[in-house]
Parts: sequence; structure tokens; C-alpha cells
Amino acid sequence: MLLVIFLVVHSGAAELASAMLLLGWWLAPITVFHAVPLSFSTLAWRTLMPPAHRTPVLTAVWIRWIRESINSLLPVAGVGGDIAGARLAHHRGLPGAQAAASMVVDTTVGVVTQLIFVVAGAALLIARFGGLASVPAARALLIGVGALAGLIAIFVGFQHGSMFLRFANFARRVAPGKWPVALMGSASATDKAIVATYRRGFAFLRANLLRLAGWAASAGEVWLLMRCLHKPFSAVDAFVLESLTSGVSAVAFMVPGALGAQEGGFVVFGALMGLSADTALALSLSKRVRELLLGLPGLFVWQWIESRHVLRRVEAGSPQTSL
Repeated sequence: MLLVIFLVVHSGAAELASAMLLLGWWLAPITVFHAVPLSFSTLAWRTLMPPAHRTPVLTAVWIRWIRESINSLLPVAGVGGDIAGARLAHHRGLPGAQAAASMVVDTTVGVVTQLIFVVAGAALLIARFGGLASVPAARALLIGVGALAGLIAIFVGFQHGSMFLRFANFARRVAPGKWPVALMGSASATDKAIVATYRRGFAFLRANLLRLAGWAASAGEVWLLMRCLHKPFSAVDAFVLESLTSGVSAVAFMVPGALGAQEGGFVVFGALMGLSADTALALSLSKRVRELLLGLPGLFVWQWIESRHVLRRVEAGSPQTSL
């Protein structure tokens, strides 16, 4: 938060306010446009589910919306929404092991394709400026992306090495009296479902392609924002800026909402592409506004669904209890 305040003051609060006022009601259609990358991400996740148990498209869309709302607005290290999404999918008829497996693999697919998206953007930036040495910011980002790629490789290895069963065994040793033995079978079933999902060749490939299309489509938001600000900006430039700033957010996944990191990324890479600091911050803050416009209703819907579920459990467990 302090970094955001510093950037706003340093770039010129008056100029930034002017840019935000210029956007005005254009933020509404830009927010609606986010349905495009959201739909691609939803279809990618749904493709990873077994054909016999696939969640209906509209149901998968609103679950994906809630996932993004949680990950964007709550301090959950970018994975809390995925856990909630698996729970919601299970409540809507997807078997528990399949729900967990599809979510784990979808999260991995999302991060891997995002890295490809970032590398593509960095390559375009380097080609435009003629040499890696002239773009130290891109080089630093690629180093961070490379470290993240190593962590992903380790994570995928754990997934193929009975990750959930190992965790269950560890938890049972730590708290043998509190860990239900029945959950050991669930952990083993989830591990098998994860491996089976990776082996679903064409479906797995299609999920990756759909997710890549979603990342590419997200650049349209930057392009629309620049059009609304009446500043010339090509689709390729929008692709580069969106990919690199998303890479900064990915590296800073432990920071809630990548607050400050995203803004800094827009300022640094926007400057390389000729954008003033106030324009770059206007882009970042516009994306924040979109996250609030979509995320806050998503959080309310999630709480409403979970409250209804808890009430049904209470009523089923103690039918004679009256309030």
C-alpha cells in the first residue's frame, strides 16, 4: 500500500486523477470484457474434468468467477479461491477426488501457460529494443520467472508422487487421534485422479491451449483502456505490457492481490514502452477497479452459498433444534 501511495504521489496525483476521470463510464464495458478471458479459463478447467461428470458450463463460469474474486481480493496466496472452487464444484455434483484433481491440474496449467505468456511478451520486448542488455527489467523478470518455473516443476513432481497421500500420512502421524482414517482413501483417490488427468492427452493439451488463449485475450483489456485514454497503442504493445505485468504479479504471488507489485510493473514496463507514469498507473488502477466491480459481488455470492450450505447441514443434523 505504501508503494502504491508513493507511485501515485511521484507520478502526479492530479494527472492520474485526470486520466481516471477520462476513463469514467468506459470502465463498465471494460469490466464486461473480462468475461472473455474468464470464459477461456473456465472452458480450460472444465476440459480437465472427466466427460461423464463435467460441471455445466454456466455453473463452471460462476464458480470460476468466485475463484478469481477470492484470489484477487483476499490474502490467500492465490490458491484460496481454487480450494473454494473445488468445494463448490463438489457441491454441484462433481466427485470430490475429481474436483480436487481438476483444480490442482488447472492451477498448474494456469501458472505454466502464464509463464509461456510472460516469456512471449519478454521476447517481443527484447526484439523491439534490440538486445537483452538494453532491457535489464525484462532480464530480471525472466530470472524470477525461471525460479518460479523450477518451483512448478517440483510441484508437478509432487503431484505425480502421491502428494495428497503423503500429506495425509504426515498429518496422521502428527495428530493420530484427530485425523480420520477414512480420509486416507480420499487422499489416495485424489492422487490417482490427478495422474489420470495429466494422462488425458488431448483434453490436457486443449486445456493448455484454451488457457493460453485466455491469457492472450486479457491483453485486450489494456488495449481498450488505452483507446479510452485516447493514446495510440498497438495490440502487440498491449500484449507485451499485459504479459510482463502479469509476470510481476505471478512472482509476487505471496503479496495479497500483488498490491504494489502490479503497479510497479506497469510503471517500469510502461516507461520502457513510452508511457508516462500517470498513464501506467491509470491502467493498473483501472484493473483494480475492475477487480472490485467483479470481485466484491463474487465474495458476497460465495458467502451466501456457503451460509445456505451450513444452514442445510444444521437443519439435517439437528432437526428438532429451533432458533
